Amino acid sequence: MTTIKIGTRNSPLALWQAHEVESKLQNLGFQTEIVPILSSGDKNLDQPLYALGITGVFTKDLDIALLNNEIDIAVHSLKDVPTQLPNNIQISAVLERDFSEDVLVRNSDSEPLDLEVLKIATSSLRRRAFWLKEFPETEFTDIRGNVQTRLKKLDDGVANATLFSLAGIKRMNLDVHYEQIPFMLQAPSQGVVAIASKIDNPELSSILKSISHPETEICVSIEREFLKTLEGGCTAPIGAKAEILNNQIRFLGRLCSLDGKNCIETDEIFDWNDSQNFGEKIALKVLENGGKELMEEIKKSL
Repeated sequence: MTTIKIGTRNSPLALWQAHEVESKLQNLGFQTEIVPILSSGDKNLDQPLYALGITGVFTKDLDIALLNNEIDIAVHSLKDVPTQLPNNIQISAVLERDFSEDVLVRNSDSEPLDLEVLKIATSSLRRRAFWLKEFPETEFTDIRGNVQTRLKKLDDGVANATLFSLAGIKRMNLDVHYEQIPFMLQAPSQGVVAIASKIDNPELSSILKSISHPETEICVSIEREFLKTLEGGCTAPIGAKAEILNNQIRFLGRLCSLDGKNCIETDEIFDWNDSQNFGEKIALKVLENGGKELMEEIKKSL
Protein backbone atom coordinates (compact mmCIF):
# COMPACT_ATOMS: atom_id res chain seq x y z
CA MET A 1 0.00 0.00 0.00
CA THR A 2 1.00 3.64 -0.38
CA THR A 3 -0.06 6.09 2.36
CA ILE A 4 -2.73 4.89 4.80
CA LYS A 5 -5.15 7.74 5.51
CA ILE A 6 -6.33 7.61 9.13
CA GLY A 7 -9.70 9.27 9.79
CA THR A 8 -10.45 10.56 13.27
CA ARG A 9 -12.56 13.04 15.18
CA ASN A 10 -10.57 16.17 15.91
CA SER A 11 -10.86 16.22 19.71
CA PRO A 12 -7.59 15.90 21.67
CA LEU A 13 -8.53 12.42 22.93
CA ALA A 14 -9.55 11.19 19.47
CA LEU A 15 -6.30 12.49 18.01
CA TRP A 16 -4.36 10.66 20.74
CA GLN A 17 -6.08 7.45 19.63
CA ALA A 18 -5.27 8.12 15.98
CA HIS A 19 -1.60 8.72 16.79
CA GLU A 20 -1.47 5.41 18.71
CA VAL A 21 -2.72 3.60 15.60
CA GLU A 22 -0.39 5.62 13.39
CA SER A 23 2.60 4.62 15.53
CA LYS A 24 1.79 0.92 15.22
CA LEU A 25 1.37 1.16 11.44
CA GLN A 26 4.58 3.16 11.04
CA ASN A 27 6.42 0.52 13.08
CA LEU A 28 5.38 -1.94 10.35
CA GLY A 29 6.91 0.37 7.73
CA PHE A 30 3.75 2.04 6.39
CA GLN A 31 3.38 5.71 5.48
CA THR A 32 0.42 7.35 7.20
CA GLU A 33 -1.59 10.57 7.12
CA ILE A 34 -4.03 11.67 9.84
CA VAL A 35 -7.27 13.22 8.50
CA PRO A 36 -9.34 15.00 11.20
CA ILE A 37 -13.11 15.07 10.57
CA LEU A 38 -15.66 17.04 12.61
CA SER A 39 -18.39 14.65 13.76
CA SER A 40 -22.08 15.40 14.25
CA GLY A 41 -21.69 14.65 17.95
CA ASP A 42 -19.02 17.33 18.26
CA LYS A 43 -21.06 19.89 16.29
CA ASN A 44 -24.08 19.77 18.63
CA LEU A 45 -22.96 20.25 22.23
CA ASP A 46 -26.27 21.63 23.51
CA GLN A 47 -28.35 18.45 23.52
CA PRO A 48 -27.61 15.24 25.42
CA LEU A 49 -26.71 12.34 23.14
CA TYR A 50 -29.92 10.40 23.83
CA ALA A 51 -31.95 13.40 22.59
CA LEU A 52 -30.24 13.50 19.20
CA GLY A 53 -32.36 10.56 18.09
CA ILE A 54 -29.65 8.50 16.37
CA THR A 55 -27.01 5.98 17.23
CA GLY A 56 -23.51 6.39 15.91
CA VAL A 57 -23.59 10.14 16.45
CA PHE A 58 -19.79 10.20 16.84
CA THR A 59 -19.08 7.71 14.05
CA LYS A 60 -21.38 8.38 11.08
CA ASP A 61 -19.30 11.19 9.55
CA LEU A 62 -16.24 8.93 9.63
CA ASP A 63 -18.32 6.12 8.13
CA ILE A 64 -19.29 8.40 5.23
CA ALA A 65 -15.67 9.44 4.66
CA LEU A 66 -14.64 5.77 4.70
CA LEU A 67 -17.29 4.72 2.19
CA ASN A 68 -16.40 7.68 -0.05
CA ASN A 69 -12.71 6.62 -0.01
CA GLU A 70 -11.67 9.92 1.58
CA ILE A 71 -9.91 7.88 4.28
CA ASP A 72 -8.65 4.28 4.43
CA ILE A 73 -9.38 3.58 8.09
CA ALA A 74 -11.39 5.23 10.85
CA VAL A 75 -10.23 5.25 14.46
CA HIS A 76 -12.93 5.20 17.13
CA SER A 77 -13.50 4.79 20.81
CA LEU A 78 -15.25 1.43 20.48
CA LYS A 79 -17.97 2.27 23.01
CA ASP A 80 -19.19 4.96 20.56
CA VAL A 81 -19.52 2.47 17.67
CA PRO A 82 -23.03 1.03 17.10
CA THR A 83 -23.26 -2.76 17.16
CA GLN A 84 -24.94 -2.63 13.73
CA LEU A 85 -22.30 -1.37 11.30
CA PRO A 86 -23.00 0.15 7.85
CA ASN A 87 -22.75 -2.13 4.82
CA ASN A 88 -19.14 -2.81 3.77
CA ILE A 89 -17.65 -1.52 7.05
CA GLN A 90 -16.10 -3.76 9.71
CA ILE A 91 -14.09 -3.42 12.90
CA SER A 92 -10.77 -4.76 11.65
CA ALA A 93 -8.66 -4.33 14.80
CA VAL A 94 -8.77 -3.28 18.44
CA LEU A 95 -5.84 -2.09 20.52
CA GLU A 96 -5.19 -3.53 23.96
CA ARG A 97 -7.65 -2.18 26.52
CA ASP A 98 -6.02 0.00 29.14
CA PHE A 99 -8.40 1.76 31.57
CA SER A 100 -12.02 0.68 31.29
CA GLU A 101 -13.69 2.05 34.42
CA ASP A 102 -15.62 5.23 35.21
CA VAL A 103 -14.28 7.61 37.86
CA LEU A 104 -15.70 10.59 39.73
CA VAL A 105 -14.11 14.04 39.47
CA ARG A 106 -15.26 16.83 41.81
CA ASN A 107 -14.73 20.56 41.69
CA SER A 108 -12.66 21.99 44.53
CA ASP A 109 -15.68 23.25 46.50
CA SER A 110 -17.21 19.77 46.71
CA GLU A 111 -14.34 17.82 48.26
CA PRO A 112 -15.96 17.46 51.71
CA LEU A 113 -19.40 16.40 50.44
CA ASP A 114 -20.75 12.85 50.71
CA LEU A 115 -21.54 11.06 47.44
CA GLU A 116 -25.31 11.05 48.02
CA VAL A 117 -25.58 14.88 48.16
CA LEU A 118 -23.50 15.64 45.07
CA LYS A 119 -25.12 17.29 42.06
CA ILE A 120 -23.77 15.27 39.11
CA ALA A 121 -23.14 16.55 35.60
CA THR A 122 -23.51 13.79 33.01
CA SER A 123 -25.45 13.25 29.78
CA SER A 124 -25.06 9.46 29.95
CA LEU A 125 -28.24 7.51 30.66
CA ARG A 126 -26.11 4.61 31.92
CA ARG A 127 -24.19 6.75 34.39
CA ARG A 128 -27.36 8.43 35.63
CA ALA A 129 -29.26 5.17 36.11
CA PHE A 130 -26.38 3.36 37.83
CA TRP A 131 -25.81 6.34 40.13
CA LEU A 132 -29.56 6.56 40.92
CA LYS A 133 -29.51 2.88 41.83
CA GLU A 134 -27.30 3.83 44.79
CA PHE A 135 -28.45 7.41 45.44
CA PRO A 136 -32.06 7.85 44.20
CA GLU A 137 -32.39 11.51 45.27
CA THR A 138 -29.48 12.78 43.14
CA GLU A 139 -29.93 15.90 41.01
CA PHE A 140 -28.36 15.83 37.54
CA THR A 141 -27.48 18.32 34.85
CA ASP A 142 -26.43 17.65 31.26
CA ILE A 143 -22.85 18.23 30.20
CA ARG A 144 -21.17 17.74 26.82
CA GLY A 145 -17.80 18.36 25.23
CA ASN A 146 -14.31 16.91 25.46
CA VAL A 147 -12.58 16.21 28.76
CA GLN A 148 -11.04 19.67 29.01
CA THR A 149 -14.35 21.39 28.23
CA ARG A 150 -16.20 19.40 30.88
CA LEU A 151 -13.53 20.11 33.49
CA LYS A 152 -13.86 23.85 32.75
CA LYS A 153 -17.67 23.65 33.12
CA LEU A 154 -17.21 21.84 36.43
CA ASP A 155 -14.90 24.57 37.72
CA ASP A 156 -17.48 27.14 36.61
CA GLY A 157 -19.99 25.50 38.99
CA VAL A 158 -22.36 23.67 36.64
CA ALA A 159 -22.38 20.82 39.20
CA ASN A 160 -20.40 19.40 42.12
CA ALA A 161 -18.90 16.53 40.16
CA THR A 162 -18.90 14.62 36.90
CA LEU A 163 -18.05 11.12 35.72
CA PHE A 164 -15.29 10.32 33.24
CA SER A 165 -13.88 7.26 31.61
CA LEU A 166 -10.52 6.84 33.34
CA ALA A 167 -8.96 6.20 29.93
CA GLY A 168 -9.57 9.81 28.93
CA ILE A 169 -7.79 11.16 31.99
CA LYS A 170 -4.84 8.80 31.69
CA ARG A 171 -4.37 9.20 27.93
CA MET A 172 -4.35 12.99 28.22
CA ASN A 173 -1.95 12.86 31.20
CA LEU A 174 -4.29 15.18 33.08
CA ASP A 175 -3.34 16.22 36.59
CA VAL A 176 -6.82 15.57 37.96
CA HIS A 177 -7.81 14.04 41.28
CA TYR A 178 -10.38 11.29 40.75
CA GLU A 179 -12.22 8.72 42.87
CA GLN A 180 -12.83 5.10 42.00
CA ILE A 181 -16.58 4.28 41.97
CA PRO A 182 -16.90 0.46 42.04
CA PHE A 183 -20.69 0.44 41.52
CA MET A 184 -20.41 2.27 38.18
CA LEU A 185 -20.18 -0.69 35.80
CA GLN A 186 -18.54 0.45 32.56
CA ALA A 187 -20.15 0.78 29.15
CA PRO A 188 -19.64 -2.19 26.83
CA SER A 189 -16.17 -1.98 25.20
CA GLN A 190 -15.22 1.15 27.14
CA GLY A 191 -11.50 1.93 27.14
CA VAL A 192 -10.85 0.29 23.76
CA VAL A 193 -9.52 1.94 20.60
CA ALA A 194 -11.06 0.40 17.47
CA ILE A 195 -10.05 0.59 13.82
CA ALA A 196 -12.73 0.35 11.13
CA SER A 197 -12.09 -0.34 7.46
CA LYS A 198 -13.96 -1.46 4.37
CA ILE A 199 -14.71 -5.16 4.05
CA ASP A 200 -13.78 -5.15 0.35
CA ASN A 201 -10.16 -4.24 1.12
CA PRO A 202 -8.68 -7.57 2.29
CA GLU A 203 -5.07 -6.37 1.98
CA LEU A 204 -5.69 -3.58 4.49
CA SER A 205 -7.74 -5.89 6.72
CA SER A 206 -4.76 -8.25 6.93
CA ILE A 207 -2.43 -5.40 7.89
CA LEU A 208 -4.79 -4.21 10.62
CA LYS A 209 -5.24 -7.73 11.98
CA SER A 210 -1.53 -7.81 12.72
CA ILE A 211 -1.82 -4.90 15.19
CA SER A 212 -5.00 -6.16 16.88
CA HIS A 213 -4.94 -7.47 20.48
CA PRO A 214 -6.52 -10.98 20.60
CA GLU A 215 -7.55 -10.99 24.29
CA THR A 216 -9.23 -7.60 23.96
CA GLU A 217 -10.99 -8.83 20.80
CA ILE A 218 -12.52 -11.72 22.75
CA CYS A 219 -13.70 -9.54 25.64
CA VAL A 220 -15.24 -6.76 23.57
CA SER A 221 -16.96 -9.22 21.23
CA ILE A 222 -18.79 -10.68 24.24
CA GLU A 223 -19.66 -7.23 25.59
CA ARG A 224 -20.92 -5.97 22.22
CA GLU A 225 -23.00 -9.09 21.53
CA PHE A 226 -24.56 -8.65 24.99
CA LEU A 227 -25.41 -5.04 24.08
CA LYS A 228 -26.63 -5.93 20.60
CA THR A 229 -28.96 -8.66 21.87
CA LEU A 230 -30.47 -6.35 24.47
CA GLU A 231 -30.99 -3.85 21.61
CA GLY A 232 -29.60 -1.04 23.68
CA GLY A 233 -27.61 0.76 21.03
CA CYS A 234 -25.82 3.66 22.70
CA THR A 235 -28.78 4.93 24.72
CA ALA A 236 -30.15 2.38 27.22
CA PRO A 237 -28.54 2.04 30.69
CA ILE A 238 -26.49 -1.08 29.94
CA GLY A 239 -23.15 -2.01 31.46
CA ALA A 240 -20.87 -4.91 30.56
CA LYS A 241 -17.41 -6.08 31.52
CA ALA A 242 -15.67 -9.22 30.28
CA GLU A 243 -12.17 -10.09 31.47
CA ILE A 244 -9.92 -13.10 31.10
CA LEU A 245 -8.95 -14.69 34.41
CA ASN A 246 -6.89 -17.88 34.52
CA ASN A 247 -8.02 -18.98 31.03
CA GLN A 248 -11.65 -18.31 31.88
CA ILE A 249 -13.95 -15.38 31.19
CA ARG A 250 -15.68 -13.48 33.98
CA PHE A 251 -18.61 -11.45 32.68
CA LEU A 252 -20.53 -8.77 34.58
CA GLY A 253 -23.66 -7.36 32.96
CA ARG A 254 -26.35 -4.92 34.03
CA LEU A 255 -29.54 -3.46 32.59
CA CYS A 256 -31.31 -0.73 34.59
CA SER A 257 -34.47 1.32 34.29
CA LEU A 258 -33.85 5.01 33.66
CA ASP A 259 -34.54 5.86 37.31
CA GLY A 260 -32.25 3.09 38.58
CA LYS A 261 -35.01 1.44 40.62
CA ASN A 262 -35.24 -1.73 38.54
CA CYS A 263 -31.94 -3.41 37.68
CA ILE A 264 -31.17 -6.86 36.31
CA GLU A 265 -27.59 -8.00 36.90
CA THR A 266 -25.54 -11.03 35.95
CA ASP A 267 -22.13 -12.31 37.06
CA GLU A 268 -20.86 -15.41 35.24
CA ILE A 269 -17.59 -17.30 34.88
CA PHE A 270 -17.16 -19.66 31.94
CA ASP A 271 -14.66 -21.33 29.62
CA TRP A 272 -14.50 -19.48 26.32
CA ASN A 273 -14.52 -20.98 22.84
CA ASP A 274 -15.10 -19.32 19.49
CA SER A 275 -18.02 -21.55 18.54
CA GLN A 276 -20.50 -20.04 21.03
CA ASN A 277 -21.98 -16.54 21.19
CA PHE A 278 -21.66 -16.02 24.94
CA GLY A 279 -22.74 -12.37 24.90
CA GLU A 280 -25.97 -13.26 23.14
CA LYS A 281 -26.55 -16.25 25.42
CA ILE A 282 -26.20 -14.18 28.60
CA ALA A 283 -28.31 -11.32 27.22
CA LEU A 284 -31.13 -13.73 26.33
CA LYS A 285 -31.20 -14.86 29.97
CA VAL A 286 -31.46 -11.23 31.06
CA LEU A 287 -34.33 -10.65 28.62
CA GLU A 288 -36.13 -13.73 29.91
CA ASN A 289 -35.64 -12.52 33.49
CA GLY A 290 -37.61 -9.29 32.99
CA GLY A 291 -35.23 -7.53 30.64
CA LYS A 292 -37.64 -7.60 27.70
CA GLU A 293 -40.25 -5.62 29.61
CA LEU A 294 -37.60 -3.28 30.97
CA MET A 295 -36.24 -2.53 27.48
CA GLU A 296 -39.75 -1.81 26.22
CA GLU A 297 -40.27 0.60 29.12
CA ILE A 298 -36.99 2.39 28.33
CA LYS A 299 -37.80 2.70 24.61
CA LYS A 300 -41.21 4.21 25.40
CA SER A 301 -39.63 6.73 27.76
CA LEU A 302 -37.08 7.79 25.14
